Amino acid sequence: MRNAPRLYRNLALALTAANIAVAPALTAATNIAVAPALAAHYGPIDGIRLAQSERQRDQDRAFRATRDGRSMPLPMIERRVMPHMGGADYLGPEFKGGTYRLKFMQGGHVIWVDVDAATGRIVRRSGN
Repeated sequence: MRNAPRLYRNLALALTAANIAVAPALTAATNIAVAPALAAHYGPIDGIRLAQSERQRDQDRAFRATRDGRSMPLPMIERRVMPHMGGADYLGPEFKGGTYRLKFMQGGHVIWVDVDAATGRIVRRSGN
């Protein structure tokens, strides 16, 4: 049972990525009994694959939008936003319909910047 914390962490990651809710009423004893069966079915690799497939769908949508002229290329949008971020660390983009959501980290706080994909204009900034 020495590897139990790692097993539970990997299991939680896989279940979260698979959007499977774990009942909070499960006791620690039940979790110990149930975890191996769940881990055998939903391993950590499944969670990673699910996250990668979601990222791939974002990339496909962004590519089609750029190809069809509905969106600016991501590098161009990033170049427009970076000067406004005051040295925050850039963590990456998400593509949601006609909006890019860029994630930054500064001083331990997450900052989300929503950018209109067609114009490159900053629509909203949350966090700080």
